[in-house]
Amino acid sequence: MRTKTLKKNKINVVTLGCSKNVYDSEVLMGQLRESNKEVVHEEEGNIVVINTCGFINNAKEESINTILEYVQKKEDGVVDKVFVTGCLSERYKPDLQKEIPNVDEYFGTTELPGLLKALGADYKHELIGERITTTPKNYAYFKIAEGCDRPCSFCAIPIMRGKHRSTPMEDLVVEAEKLAAKGVKELILIAQDLTYYGLDLYKKRNLAELLQKLAKVEGIEWIRLHYAFPTGFPMDVLDVMRSEPKICNYIDIPLQHISDSILKSMRRGTTKAKTTKLLEEFRAAVPEMAIRTTLIVGYPGETEEDFQTLKQWVKDMRFERLGCFTYSHEENTHAYNLEDDVPEEVKMDRANEIMEIQSQISWELNQQKIGKEFRVVIDRKEGGYFVGRTEFDSPDVDNEVLINAENDYLRTGEFFTVKITAAEDFDLYAEVV
Repeated sequence: MRTKTLKKNKINVVTLGCSKNVYDSEVLMGQLRESNKEVVHEEEGNIVVINTCGFINNAKEESINTILEYVQKKEDGVVDKVFVTGCLSERYKPDLQKEIPNVDEYFGTTELPGLLKALGADYKHELIGERITTTPKNYAYFKIAEGCDRPCSFCAIPIMRGKHRSTPMEDLVVEAEKLAAKGVKELILIAQDLTYYGLDLYKKRNLAELLQKLAKVEGIEWIRLHYAFPTGFPMDVLDVMRSEPKICNYIDIPLQHISDSILKSMRRGTTKAKTTKLLEEFRAAVPEMAIRTTLIVGYPGETEEDFQTLKQWVKDMRFERLGCFTYSHEENTHAYNLEDDVPEEVKMDRANEIMEIQSQISWELNQQKIGKEFRVVIDRKEGGYFVGRTEFDSPDVDNEVLINAENDYLRTGEFFTVKITAAEDFDLYAEVV
């Protein structure tokens, strides 16, 4: 009689999409570890959990292809079980169950306890900040709120993530302390909308107070702000940024467009005049600030005139950092009722035009840095270079500082003062001072 050998399960968590998903995967992995489960991130494992993105068409396609890939591995006997969680699963669960029935179970964005149970683990309420970080050791994404109350016409996030819910300040401080104890030096604050923080819990916008508390955490050297919303921006945040050296002179504020008619249709609650005034106030309050924004081109009804207005404004504003996306027509959003009337090739041409303008602006701004000294953190070694960032740059999306590894030996995760010797559109070359 043959006895079945007991195979030890190894859970492989695969993360797709944005930094919020990275954070969620890290929390899931932390919970699994506390239940004594063997868990890895994007390595080999016989049980697979795919944390999906359902934001725009490209992301949905990537998520579906990844699910199909692992379902095939299951059919081939390479993996035993496949679970799917995250935004795509939240948004399209009935469709997915019908179209890809070979997945063992689908879970939405708020069903972590159920997912853990399916994986043979218990959800531990008492865990605060017990994450397995998947980023380089010196920085971590730090989610301060979930969900969004904004009515933007093009965005499906409220469908997938629900209403805005702030995490209590005391829990965030505990989490920051635990990350600092593990060697994390940079917190990258994320939420669907940072500026809404505290309205639900404290009945006021409380981001500035949270920043002051996080700045007191020993070991944390940089605190970076991602995803601020322009309407109702709490200006006291700028006071903290100016007075507290740990707060990076950096803000990611997705503005999406600037033509008044498009902003109105997008339901952004602002105008070109108000947005321009806000950015002028940013630069007056914190002259050193690097402003990152993202724009959408090809939104329904965007005329050539609307696009020319946007183009000229990008030239005038000279953003330090900018990304541009083509509009994606998303079911169940307000804009889905409009005709998606800008041809795909026109959308692509417009996005490319904006990015060409930005490349030139970025090159010109980078030339001004030659000969100047900056404090950089080293993220990794790549080829013949150590790759670092200034406080004006976020990982994966912004400029990098390249330092010749033959001349200097630098430890990753450490800070160094460097002098910029040369500059390209998006890369700076430097030597250690």
